[in-house]
Amino acid sequence: MARSETPRSIAAKRGMLARLFSSSTTLSFSSSLSTPSTPSTPSSSTPNMFSESVMEETIKNVESIITKWDPNSSSITRVTSLFHSNREEAEDFLESVKDLRRAMHALVSEHSTSDKLLLAQNLMQIAMARLEKEFYQILSAARDQIDPESISARSSEGSSNLEDENELGSGEEFKTAGESNTNVERVTALAMSSDLKSIADCMISSGYSIECIKIYKLIRKSIVDEGLYLLGIEEFRPSQILKMNWEALEHQIKNWLNAVKIAAKTLFSGEKALCDHVFSASQTIRESCFSEITIGGLNLFRFPELVAKCKKLPERIFPLLELYEALSEIRPDVELIFDSESTSKIKQQAVSSLHGLGESIRAILSDFESTIQKDSSKTLIVGGGIHPLTQKVTSYISSLADYSRILSDIVADSSPPRNTAFPEAYLESPNYDASSTPAVSVHLAWLILVLLCKLDRKAEGYKDMSLSYIFLANNLQFVLDKVCTTRLYVLLGEDWVFKHAEKVIQYASTYETMAWGNVFSSLPEKNPPLLSPEAAKECFQRFNAAFEEAYKKQASWVVPDRRLRDELKVSIAKELIPAYREFYGTHKATLRRVKDFEVFVRFSPDDLGNYLSDLFHGTAISGSTSPPTPR
Repeated sequence: MARSETPRSIAAKRGMLARLFSSSTTLSFSSSLSTPSTPSTPSSSTPNMFSESVMEETIKNVESIITKWDPNSSSITRVTSLFHSNREEAEDFLESVKDLRRAMHALVSEHSTSDKLLLAQNLMQIAMARLEKEFYQILSAARDQIDPESISARSSEGSSNLEDENELGSGEEFKTAGESNTNVERVTALAMSSDLKSIADCMISSGYSIECIKIYKLIRKSIVDEGLYLLGIEEFRPSQILKMNWEALEHQIKNWLNAVKIAAKTLFSGEKALCDHVFSASQTIRESCFSEITIGGLNLFRFPELVAKCKKLPERIFPLLELYEALSEIRPDVELIFDSESTSKIKQQAVSSLHGLGESIRAILSDFESTIQKDSSKTLIVGGGIHPLTQKVTSYISSLADYSRILSDIVADSSPPRNTAFPEAYLESPNYDASSTPAVSVHLAWLILVLLCKLDRKAEGYKDMSLSYIFLANNLQFVLDKVCTTRLYVLLGEDWVFKHAEKVIQYASTYETMAWGNVFSSLPEKNPPLLSPEAAKECFQRFNAAFEEAYKKQASWVVPDRRLRDELKVSIAKELIPAYREFYGTHKATLRRVKDFEVFVRFSPDDLGNYLSDLFHGTAISGSTSPPTPR
């Protein structure tokens, strides 16, 4: 029943109602939101469809159900949920509000001085207070059932499309789904989201959108913010990130990587599905709500950009690549979820972070290349072994190869420079076709080229040229082994491997010529005429001196790769032992009659094989570098 009011208040309400329901004025939601479509108001040209008595009867009929659920009453309905206790009565309540609204429109249009307008207005306020309370209760009490994760999962099911209100609201849908215990949660969520939509539609149509939106934003934003908090998403200032030690920052990066997919694909996606469903009557309202509710996404997607601004060290490229990869994977989801102008800042932040990460990664690659070129270490590796720079660079590049898919996007438009100061032979191997070779392959091959050219310069530090070629062969073989046992093989290809394997052979051949040339030349040519004892004696002496010098010098040299080591020994032995065996066999009998035979014929052919087998391990036979002795 209408409360007792003064003539002045009654006149004021009549004026308000006249303005609110006039045919020339549409219902206003808020100054910032566009007006949703409202039920048609009878125009002045339409015949009077409702007599005043019919309208009054309508108001009288709806009065009982609306006042029954007055939230300020002392009855049990004050503490009982309308939508929870009786779905049919809830539907009757909503229908009563619609009837009341139509009657008020008709009264304003045809009987604007009717006292029933005041009663209708009071009833409308009671109804809106009840719906406001129900809206709040459903949102508050059902956080688990209609949380973004569950809504997101259900929205992907064909039988639970949140856009189909009729399907959601039909009793048949609930009855069918309810027959299975496994669908209890799903049915509950569908019912709740359907109720929220029905209440929102009713309140918005009745001019109470501001109250409805305020409740929705308050509760749903708290749910989303709580979700981000539970995922470990924090709001960092740039100064905090820059001052954070790397271990702590790595922890934050790992946490972000675990959280971002859940946040984008579940939290935000589910929230959008629910928001779009509840406020399907107004695009502007749902975009405004969703924008304010998910504003925390700015903090989520700003984090990678802040990390990208940290000090650019080579080892930090890998966490940056992981951030870039994760952000790239969810970018389509971000584009789809934050597709409105009101949420464009979040989408732009994700793009900005990707750009920042890409710039930082390219800068690190450039700095890494410069570090190789500027390496000024003068320390020579004993025995011509593997240089630490070779190990460090190849390990780094092979790790980069594991991120080749992501690197392809990052270096696509930043091909490495062609440094004309590098040896021409290196620049021609491999000869890439820029139009067909992936940019990442060219870039990684370039970094290896920079390393090999640096190793060329370091090899110049060896006084013994033959040792410098052992050094080059060892280090290039190490690079080849790394390439062939990692993803680099796929990126660089067989042609690259073949051409660099040929270069190892060239290094080995040059070493053999320089290191063993004097030994080979100390023996007579093949099938020489029989030498005199004196001439044969001198030839043996020249051979002994050459072999002892070569062995003494090379006893501490090292070839770590077993296959390369064996190939070198076999190659030297094939050249040396047959020639020596022939010479030894031809002159042995003659020289046995000469005094001090064992002094100048110091080695048998088998001795040479034994000595050669002990080369390239880094130590002499006896653990020293003293000349070999006769056996």
